[in-house]
Amino acid sequence: MLAVELISDSIPPVHTSDSIQKVMERMLEFRIRHLPIVNEEQFLGLISDADLIEAGDYQAPIGSLALSLVNPYVLEEQHIYDVIRLFYEQQLTIVPVLDVKKNYQGLISINTLTEYFAKLTSVSDPGGIIVLEIGNKNNSLAHMAQIVESDNAQILSSYVRTFPDSTRMEVTLKVNKVDISAIVATFMRYEYEVKATFNHSDDNDNSKDRYDSLMNYLNL
Repeated sequence: MLAVELISDSIPPVHTSDSIQKVMERMLEFRIRHLPIVNEEQFLGLISDADLIEAGDYQAPIGSLALSLVNPYVLEEQHIYDVIRLFYEQQLTIVPVLDVKKNYQGLISINTLTEYFAKLTSVSDPGGIIVLEIGNKNNSLAHMAQIVESDNAQILSSYVRTFPDSTRMEVTLKVNKVDISAIVATFMRYEYEVKATFNHSDDNDNSKDRYDSLMNYLNL
């Protein structure tokens, strides 16, 4: 997944001639704390709500303000992981996307990223979740997939969590089968440490409800 594939056109950029009042209203309208400043196709920088707080004249143009952020952006051909890293490191609510000539192409909002994660982790698909704790030298996803497939199931998504100053790691598997008792038994037979299991079905799966509640909160 590339950055260009997640560009949203729903939030327009602002211009140096726009008033501080207008920028504040747009941030409130879209419930974000950052907006890109663009001159035609040229990306000039990212303004944050912190840059607006001490403004004395709300009718003054935003071009008169100093920006606190150092032009954070990604190029359209960068991987989505670079986008996630920028969201995390800079605590952003939007990330500007530029082409190779550094022309502004659009932005990725935190809401778009949340929707992408929901699809990536198969949160709305019924199935079971298995959490394993293993040594980092035993991290063979192929072997884990073989165990899951031995019970006519498939891995829908997986992710790894590491621990500081430890050779242990946590692997979470989402599989497309609600009854995972046989899969869990096989993992234990192969001496995997099963840390936790969760069963989710269409009738008793509140993960999608939690996701929907999060999206409703973000769109308040």
